[in-house]
Amino acid sequence: MSGKMASNRTTAAAREIVVIGATSAVAQAAIRLWAARGAALVLVGRNRDALDRVAADARVRGAASVSTHAGDLADVVFIESLCGTTTPVVALVAHGSLTDSGPAETSAEYLDYELTLNFVSAAQWMQRLALASERAGGGTVVAISSVAGDRGRGSNHAYGAAKAGLTAFCSGLRARMSARGVHVITVKPGFIDSPMTAHIAKKGALWATPEAIAEGILKAIDKRRDVVYLPGFWALIMLIIKHVPEGIFKRLKF
Repeated sequence: MSGKMASNRTTAAAREIVVIGATSAVAQAAIRLWAARGAALVLVGRNRDALDRVAADARVRGAASVSTHAGDLADVVFIESLCGTTTPVVALVAHGSLTDSGPAETSAEYLDYELTLNFVSAAQWMQRLALASERAGGGTVVAISSVAGDRGRGSNHAYGAAKAGLTAFCSGLRARMSARGVHVITVKPGFIDSPMTAHIAKKGALWATPEAIAEGILKAIDKRRDVVYLPGFWALIMLIIKHVPEGIFKRLKF
């Protein structure tokens, strides 16, 4: 019996926080917070050099351990391989790109890539990480979706569609995994001042920093929220937007 108990303690101690898209601005801000808590971190991204820099910073800030895995985040073989070996207590899926609706309209290849990256691969990560968490005894998996998924807009129709799909997938996954010890959180940020939006003029109080979004994510995990808008005022904004009649909405230029 004592041997079994020792084995259980070892398994619990080895569980990690897994971050997919670890070099994104929001992910890096969350990693800094988790490192300060002394977490064991598994960082996953596409750029090996950038991952190494994030990992080095996390170690300095107090992370108990840090491992890195570089690969194609849309590659199913890579996804299954990594998720088959991790024991996440928390997993954050934070990768993606801000699709340009112009090229998405004219290039079938670009549209396919963007939908795959922002929806299909994110859903694959969420599904596999949820199962990995269940095998390890339960935990929390978090997806960064977007307020853009609440209603399709002409200015970002492809990006909004991908995020709508991810939001719906997470809703179903949450219901599917709720009795199996895995909690699924959907995070819906508004405008974030980050490298991904560097080309957009940033004005007013609607813009949030990556640090503010990361703090909101950790609070949502701690409080076991289901769906969280960040900052919170976006819940009211999107409630209004969702109720604008379609005949009026399709003429709006935003």
